[in-house]
Amino acid sequence: MATRINLLDWRAELRNQRKQQFAVLAVGFVVLAALAVFGVVTYCNQAIEFQRGRNAFLTQQIAEMEKKIAEIQELEKLKQSLLARMRVIEELQQSRSATVHFFDEVVNTLPDGVHLTGIRQSGGSVQIDGIAESNGRISSYMKNFEASPWFADPHLIVIRTTEKNNHRQSEFQLRVRSLTKPEQKAEGEAGAEEGEQ
Repeated sequence: MATRINLLDWRAELRNQRKQQFAVLAVGFVVLAALAVFGVVTYCNQAIEFQRGRNAFLTQQIAEMEKKIAEIQELEKLKQSLLARMRVIEELQQSRSATVHFFDEVVNTLPDGVHLTGIRQSGGSVQIDGIAESNGRISSYMKNFEASPWFADPHLIVIRTTEKNNHRQSEFQLRVRSLTKPEQKAEGEAGAEEGEQ
């Protein structure tokens, strides 16, 4: 039987074993680090894709909401337009009945001995031209306007006494405020009484 003699230094062999173990451990750590980096990158990519999906969803929802808001604004404009038309129609209805009341009241307030030669209306103000047999008839006419629920604030602008065929007559011009509703006069009088107190 042959005897084996180990001529290698046992320390060198131990060193080589440790180097191999270190190399294996280093490779293992590198692989683990690579796996960890890959996992983190994958997680980050998934998180970014998820966030992009959420952003796309939110952008789509915002676009839909903006469309709905635009539709609501269009409907609001249409509503305002319809309300304006309704107001115009109501005003026309009121003015139609107010015109009837206006002419009816002009006739009802006219005393005997007064003849009208012209009526001009501008907004709520009415100018009336006429001829009266005397100044007293004009005064009665103004009192009748004051008592009427459809007129207010009569005041005389011009009065001229003329003679025609040996007959004296007074040409006059007066202005009165026309009311669209009789309640306006009651409200105006109540406000004036409160102002005096």
